[in-house]
Amino acid sequence: MEKELPIRNGCDRGLGKNAVGRQDRQLNTYDWLSDVPGNIDTTDLVEVQFKNTRKGYYHNTNKLDLKKGDIVAVEANPGHDIGVVTLTGRLVKLQLKKANLKSADDIKRVYRIARPVDMEKYREAKSREHATMIESRQIAKGLGLKMKIGDVEYQGDCNKAIFYYIADERVDFRQLIKDLAATFHVRIEMKQIGARQEAGLIGGTGPCGRELCCATWMKNFVSVGTSSARFQDISLNPQKLAGMCAKLKCCLNYEVDNYVEAGRKLPPKEVLLLTQDGEYHYFKADILAGLVTYSTDKNIAANLETITAERAKQIIEMNRKGEKPESLQEDGNRQVPAGPVDLATQENINRFDRVKKKKKKKKPRRPDQNAQPQDAKE
Repeated sequence: MEKELPIRNGCDRGLGKNAVGRQDRQLNTYDWLSDVPGNIDTTDLVEVQFKNTRKGYYHNTNKLDLKKGDIVAVEANPGHDIGVVTLTGRLVKLQLKKANLKSADDIKRVYRIARPVDMEKYREAKSREHATMIESRQIAKGLGLKMKIGDVEYQGDCNKAIFYYIADERVDFRQLIKDLAATFHVRIEMKQIGARQEAGLIGGTGPCGRELCCATWMKNFVSVGTSSARFQDISLNPQKLAGMCAKLKCCLNYEVDNYVEAGRKLPPKEVLLLTQDGEYHYFKADILAGLVTYSTDKNIAANLETITAERAKQIIEMNRKGEKPESLQEDGNRQVPAGPVDLATQENINRFDRVKKKKKKKKPRRPDQNAQPQDAKE
């Protein structure tokens, strides 16, 4: 009798319950080491996420049994803050390298799992954020500051508020801090963010139909230039290249290395191909497929022919030796462009008006009792 395999509890469709955790938060991380024995014991560091994309790393000095999705109270300056545990174990060390913390003093500790009193204070703090943001914008406008306050985040104990702002130039907000502290009676922290970070805070859906990368997994932003679009042979249309943040899309850098490597295998654009039919100018290329299209006219698409990059380099080498092939194609035949197809002439359009007759099912033939089987021997 075969031995039955043990069934894991808390799993659904192959995903561990402790690994998935709270999927309603931005920058969600799948902890694929959550079910590995001894994973949590490797380090006491835990990753805690706060509002939107703000994350912090803390020491679990009290050795609490923390799992992904637990709401905890952590050390803050001053007081404490409320956040959600998003990662534990070995993966926290890898995430810690990306955070680029300046010193070990930046890593504080976890106090406890949030109590009902802590949650009540936390909800009170969150209910004040929107009204504070609107009023702070009016205060900044009254001071004539060229800045935009994009979001406000209160600490879990209501003792501190972080004001996220965007500014193209340097802003002297010393008077603004005094006015904000006098109005809201909390400790003020001003944090400048960029347009891409603001899009991550707000969230949304990109033109690809997926949720924004800056709101789901991207933490570090790399500068994007128009050269990335040129390497991929993308039209330099600002409306199509710009993302939700009005900057160049971050995804332009995802595949640019593959395009640069594949582009090295293509022939130079400025070189003419000479054949017995005439001269051919570079028109366009399918970089990843390694196909190049040439035209007999330099400015417009005329008598287009598509060949492989290897064939184009072969013709260039022949031209250097003073030889001219019969045509661009290897078999010597000229490529005839396909003309428009008239779909109406292919089939009778009246076929949709015909009523299909239902076929009558044939009754099974009764076997003849007097008939002998075919393999019967006489």
